[in-house]
Amino acid sequence: MAVPSCSGPGLWMRGTGQTVGSLSTLVSKLFCSAAASSEPLSAQRLAEKLRAQKQEQKTKKEPVPTNPVQRRVRELMRFTQQLQRVHPNVLAKALSRGILHQDKDLVVIDKPYGLPVHGGPGVQLCISDVLPILAKMLHGHKAEPLHLCHRLDKETTGVMVLAWEKEVAHQVQELFRTRQVAKKYWAITVRVPVPSAGVVDIPIIEKEVQVAVTQYQVLSSTLSSALMELQPITGIKHQLRVHLSFGLDCPILGDHKYSDWNKLAPQKLSVGTLKKLGLKQSKARHIPLHLHARQLILPALGSGREELNLVCKLPRFFVRSLRRLGLEIPNQDENGDNEA
Repeated sequence: MAVPSCSGPGLWMRGTGQTVGSLSTLVSKLFCSAAASSEPLSAQRLAEKLRAQKQEQKTKKEPVPTNPVQRRVRELMRFTQQLQRVHPNVLAKALSRGILHQDKDLVVIDKPYGLPVHGGPGVQLCISDVLPILAKMLHGHKAEPLHLCHRLDKETTGVMVLAWEKEVAHQVQELFRTRQVAKKYWAITVRVPVPSAGVVDIPIIEKEVQVAVTQYQVLSSTLSSALMELQPITGIKHQLRVHLSFGLDCPILGDHKYSDWNKLAPQKLSVGTLKKLGLKQSKARHIPLHLHARQLILPALGSGREELNLVCKLPRFFVRSLRRLGLEIPNQDENGDNEA
């Protein structure tokens, strides 16, 4: 078996922020070490060494940043990691404090950043796990679990609708499916689209090519960034992120997945944007996705009922980024007590 070369450029691995020390480079170094000592390296020994070195990297303490912006970025990272490690009761209590609306049919919550809706590989705790606990907190120990009516991506914040009864959840899901729910998202983008308002209708490939339509409008802008309002007419996975990045060439700030056509790497930001945010490019990988489900308008669920206009305030990190980038919040938004 040919031994890998002991030199050569490292690969940029998502989440490491390094070009040296990637998994590929680490494997190569271990193979080279074994070749130099003329000792055979078994798969078990290789796995043990990899595990030991990865654990060593995890336990290394990074110096506490002196830059206040970098400190807040670090705090947000820790918060999102802690959300999946807390006791389910603690998470349910946190969600109960963020209730936007509650009636006999629905409970509407403010979804935090970094919290998955469903379980999956690597997910320790998610919203669906704590719905039985949340229901008991709101309606007593005999309450049946709440039901999800739709989903938001892990990194997306904002309005999320739950239902008390499965039939009501199905009814709301059908309203989403038949495009009867008006949805408005706010996003901070890198660069400014031209024209400042319009429709993106490029198809998106998931399992098959699907028509995807997004209306957009710039609410505030500078030379290098914008606050945009987005209205997805269709509901394809990652539609807004793909349309902004590849349709308008204005990726969402903190979108490290769709900012580059050719590779999965931390978002590359201009010197001016980095300076405004108070960050170095090496720390850009920690910038959170600035995409917020701000408003949902649900049609009346029954006779004698009125439509529901559900609005969710911007998270603090979003407001701070707006200020630093010189973007203005429209007058109609009520986020005064959410600023920091």
